[in-house]
Amino acid sequence: MNDQVERPVYMDHAATTFMKPEVLAAMAPYFSEHFGNPSSLYRFAGEPRNGVEAARGQVAAAIGAGPEEIFFTAGGTEADNWAIKGVALANRARGNHIVTSAIEHHAVLHTCEWLEKQGFSVTYLPVDGFGRVDPEAVEAAITDRTILVSVMMANNEIGTVQPVAEIGRVAHDHGVLFHTDAVQAIGAVPIDVDAMNIDLLSLSGHKFYGPKGTGALYIRRGTRVETLIHGGGQERRRRAGTENVPGIVGLGRAIELATADIAGHNRRIAAMRDRLIRGILDAIPDSRLNGHPVERLANNANFSFRYVEGESILLLLDARGICASTGSACSSGSLEPSHVLLAIGLPHEEAHGSLRLTLGDANTEDDVDYILEVLPEVIGRLREISPLTPPSPRVPEAE
Repeated sequence: MNDQVERPVYMDHAATTFMKPEVLAAMAPYFSEHFGNPSSLYRFAGEPRNGVEAARGQVAAAIGAGPEEIFFTAGGTEADNWAIKGVALANRARGNHIVTSAIEHHAVLHTCEWLEKQGFSVTYLPVDGFGRVDPEAVEAAITDRTILVSVMMANNEIGTVQPVAEIGRVAHDHGVLFHTDAVQAIGAVPIDVDAMNIDLLSLSGHKFYGPKGTGALYIRRGTRVETLIHGGGQERRRRAGTENVPGIVGLGRAIELATADIAGHNRRIAAMRDRLIRGILDAIPDSRLNGHPVERLANNANFSFRYVEGESILLLLDARGICASTGSACSSGSLEPSHVLLAIGLPHEEAHGSLRLTLGDANTEDDVDYILEVLPEVIGRLREISPLTPPSPRVPEAE
């Protein structure tokens, strides 16, 4: 097999996306021409302040919220931390119990673990073999001390989309707040925070062709949430720090573009994804698709291959110009198997042999063809040298 890079193919859009030219163009004047501090009173503050408020309106429109319910952060991780810690600290007198799932992003799981050290109690719900959270299990876990349910809208590793509206309804039926991490869902799942019973929602700009270091938290009007970052009076005194004006403007333009035609975008991307899935499962024995077969993000294809290591797959794919992932990009470098794949029931050895391919706007049918050409060769080569590969059965000699 030729190990030289033949053509670059980027299929790790769940990790991050490129920034669209329209987004960069929207940001450009705010690096130089409109550089003023939006909190100031003089004329140089006017355009930056207008840019921030326009972006607030764009984010609000994308999820069916009001502009006054949008607060900008430095990314999805900060938004998750703020939502969960903020609700916990502000509502401690009402209770100390939180319900979440075993397959959340580490930004949620590690935040919950920190709260446990502060005296809170957390229930980590199991999921089924496709990675779905059962709303009835959510209801069964709620007690009279529960103050928050936090379940992600779509999983970052296996792409499974959760029944968020139903989970939110269950939470509200019991007077409990509902937070969802929608970092992977923006631009792929139509969102209406009222119809989906969402009280708090986290998002991150670089997951939908916006700038890194930008994010936002939706907080339903009237929700009690403690402030975590103290200082100046920015973000209506709820999140201190001079605003990242170019980043916020870029985030606003990016979410406007990402949500303009979700159905059309999904049709195009899902057609390529489905051809990729069929081709890989047909060409590579002892392979399986992880995640829900239907209720999954249009761009996500996650596989497990027996007898091989995910890191080895990535290295050989990279040598052929293909960028992919073996799980959450935030966990790369970890020797531990994916907590998501373990939670859906995969044994350790299969969880170690996973590959995540996530398509994006720049991918083409030629990219799919190239991966279908290269990946079977890579898996075959690794299995030839793997001590885990069972020996081929001997063919009896003819008598």
